Amino acid sequence: MTTLKYATEIVKEVDRTIGQITEEDSERLVDRILEARKVFVAGAGRSGFMAKSFVMRLMHMGLDAYVVGETVTPSLQEDDILIIASGSGETKSLVSMAEKAKSIDATVAVVTISPESTIGRLSDVAIKIPAKPKAGADSDYKTIQPMGSLFEQTLLLYFDATILRIMSKKGLESGVMYGRHANLE
Repeated sequence: MTTLKYATEIVKEVDRTIGQITEEDSERLVDRILEARKVFVAGAGRSGFMAKSFVMRLMHMGLDAYVVGETVTPSLQEDDILIIASGSGETKSLVSMAEKAKSIDATVAVVTISPESTIGRLSDVAIKIPAKPKAGADSDYKTIQPMGSLFEQTLLLYFDATILRIMSKKGLESGVMYGRHANLE
């Protein structure tokens, strides 16, 4: 198969996956983000990169948003939301964050393959991205891609779609957001 044929198949896989995400849970996540005083986002590995891109767009909208673990990230408080991106929902460091957030009575949300996971059970909102787990487990979800690529690609598009929904609810246009774009590049 050629590179472009692989790309075409990847797009088909992502399209099938996005089509299975629950709209009601997505709306609950959007509402919780808009209700929160501050938004904290965490993820490990490639999922973490997708999470960082989400925080950037939240900041462009004027929301008080942070990547967990950065030196300028403030403390999480009761009126805040922690959004975790984790395919397995079992990454130890992310489980610890979810447990800490729950102990503070902050809202916890997860975007995951496994809403029945430890982080999923701790979460107030769980978005299921139906994709093949990274390693080992059998799955009904087939992909030509290695490891967690389908989850990570869908995660990026899902987060971008979430941004569009928040923009719609806030009546924001891209031009306003561009005014908050980095200018020391």
